[in-house]
Amino acid sequence: MTTTAYFSHPDCLAHDMGPGHPECPERLDAINDRLHASGLMDALIWHEPPLATAEQMALAHTHAHLENLLLHHTRLVAASGEDRGALSYLDPDTAMNPRTWDAVRRAAGAAIAATDAVMRGEAENAFCAVRPPGHHACHDRAMGFCLVNNVALASKYALEHHGLERVAIVDFDVHHGNGTEDIVAGDPRILMVGFYQHPFYPHGGSTSGAANVLNLPVAAYTKGPAIRAMVEAQWLPRLDAFAPQMLFVSAGFDAHREDDLGQLGLVEDDYRWITQQIKAVARRHAGGRIVSCLEGGYNLSALGRSVEVHVRELAGLS
Repeated sequence: MTTTAYFSHPDCLAHDMGPGHPECPERLDAINDRLHASGLMDALIWHEPPLATAEQMALAHTHAHLENLLLHHTRLVAASGEDRGALSYLDPDTAMNPRTWDAVRRAAGAAIAATDAVMRGEAENAFCAVRPPGHHACHDRAMGFCLVNNVALASKYALEHHGLERVAIVDFDVHHGNGTEDIVAGDPRILMVGFYQHPFYPHGGSTSGAANVLNLPVAAYTKGPAIRAMVEAQWLPRLDAFAPQMLFVSAGFDAHREDDLGQLGLVEDDYRWITQQIKAVARRHAGGRIVSCLEGGYNLSALGRSVEVHVRELAGLS
């Protein structure tokens, strides 16, 4: 059995972008309910994360972007108090309510605190059940449900504050992690590998051309066997050649065949297998060190089941 830390906070439930929005508080309820019902939660080391500081978030974002988020928050609270129904839009898909700023800082704080816990040896790996997600958030703007890029800033934090020389980011969300690529492209200390449905949101595809980024487009309706072959042929050789000292995972579960926000065909066993591969790379090169952060996944039943197999594999309880 592996020691796995679990980071989450009630503040992440208070961020609400309105009725019918797929990135909803019920996503975390579905995950927590599934982990409790399965008994898996009892095997995890539970942590409530602190609020990330502006200095920490500036590892991945411009001060102007962070100040803009704070301005939206301040105006919302001044106009609406704690009315969770009041919204301020950052783009057509992404809004803040009066509680969003705390949720953003808890999500970022979870990624940082998980990095600290794993680096201190308190756990071999960690899963952050947080929202809002982060992998579309670019260095200077919010987009695609994402305001601050939790995985990108945690990877930078590990390099700057823990003295690591090489870290890897693995992104298996159905959507291209354009924000992460924007932040880490050209940084030789970070290798990013991912796959994403294309053509699909955010529509641009992987365009940086950076040597440290391997983001692979796949066609709609691609299923697990083809994804596994691609991981074996392209991800794993790059990861092994890079020999990361820690791995960060953008764990999106919207490539599941039951998810309406994607058109790929993964099932729970595919997420189990991908997690096994990530864990094996971490064991070979990084002393097992992994921090995984929730990204997408919008069919609540499929999300709960998929997160369970991912966390169960991290914890060595399959």
